[in-house]
Amino acid sequence: MVLLLFASSFSNAIALEETNKEEKLPLMDLQKFTRVIEYVKEYYVKSVDDNVLFENAMRGMLSGLDPHSMYFSKEEFTALKESTTGKFGGLGIEFLPEDGFLKVIAPIDNTPADRAGIQSGDLIIKLNDTPVQGLSTRETVEIMRGEKGTKITLTIIRQSEPKPIKVTLIRDTISAQSVRTKMLDNDFAYVRISLFQSNSGPEFTRAIQNLKKSNNGKLKGLVLDLRNNPGGVVDSAAQIADVFLDREHLKQYDGVIVSSKGRIPGSQMKLKAHAGDLLNGAPIVVLINNGSASASEIVAGALQDYHRAVLVGGSSFGKGSMQLVIPLKDDCGLKLTTALYYTPAGRSIQATGIQPDIAVPALRIPAPDEKDNLNSLMIREQDLQGHLANGNDKKPDPEETGTKESGAKASTPTPATLGPNAENLLYTDYQLYEALNILKGLAFANTNKEVTP
Repeated sequence: MVLLLFASSFSNAIALEETNKEEKLPLMDLQKFTRVIEYVKEYYVKSVDDNVLFENAMRGMLSGLDPHSMYFSKEEFTALKESTTGKFGGLGIEFLPEDGFLKVIAPIDNTPADRAGIQSGDLIIKLNDTPVQGLSTRETVEIMRGEKGTKITLTIIRQSEPKPIKVTLIRDTISAQSVRTKMLDNDFAYVRISLFQSNSGPEFTRAIQNLKKSNNGKLKGLVLDLRNNPGGVVDSAAQIADVFLDREHLKQYDGVIVSSKGRIPGSQMKLKAHAGDLLNGAPIVVLINNGSASASEIVAGALQDYHRAVLVGGSSFGKGSMQLVIPLKDDCGLKLTTALYYTPAGRSIQATGIQPDIAVPALRIPAPDEKDNLNSLMIREQDLQGHLANGNDKKPDPEETGTKESGAKASTPTPATLGPNAENLLYTDYQLYEALNILKGLAFANTNKEVTP
């Protein structure tokens, strides 16, 4: 099942009971619409239920506006509400329709999609043996749904693969834990937010407090991992950014974390920071990539504008629009784009995304014990065809040069001195490895600044 996340919480949703009286609906267009329905009912090859006709009309009308506005049936609306509370059924994929296919924004942590290796940017072209092209969003959701433990095979186009690949997923009940923590090294903490749910703000605050408590009340720095976080509830994103922003020390932008602008009065929003910084000014590195979208970009943009964190990784997804969730009669619903949101400095990230301060690619560094390990990639002069001889009678000692006569065998680079939770980061998560190194540098500079007279 697709995970559909929205930018406004249900507490802010409104019921749309009547049309705007100031702008009357055009009579000629209504007559044309009615005439089309009559023609379909009279001439279409088979009889079509009125409810189906009107539902399809609503879906088509909304899908033609933008990729995020849509109509929800009763079942779809129930699933949407469940996705914000952290427990829902399906595969754990956030996607958007693109050119007739389904483009993956991000898989959710510890879900069937994540375990199967689904990646941000994948294009889903088949669900089992059914081509995606020609299917509505509702139809793709219905195919993805199923009983826990049942299988579904996705055919995927991936940029790094020369031809389509097939990935089999086992459906499960998704209980998404939005906040996870660990200590990376002495006094340096790591917090991962996989998506922004309605309770993520308080959950995040407790996580930071527990990290500090377990580390004698102080942290030298924090890595906040927002990679492949597709977004969620804006209120929660603002609460999390607020944890690190002390209103009393914010000299710019009037303490605004995020603002929005739209046509209706309710879309004019400003969420501001409060007093206090739970880390007391300790440095922060935020990891982002092209799977970081919506609410993730709000947090990253706010911390970047206030120079409260250094952003590391790749450019974010670029979803800068806000959706209002509107309950309709018969337990159906509507998600409608009503505004664009802006960072504290007034930047719109719609379609452009947030750019990292330090670009770090998602490289894979082979571990030393792998067959084709890093040593085999290190070329020396003596490995070049036709290289000049040394000129000395004595052959170089393999132990002194780090080589063997059969070829280059340079000494394996080892990670910087890290704690037990981080010693293999170079080989398991290169971006996080670099983020920790940057964080240590920031902490060192921060310490020197404190003792400088």
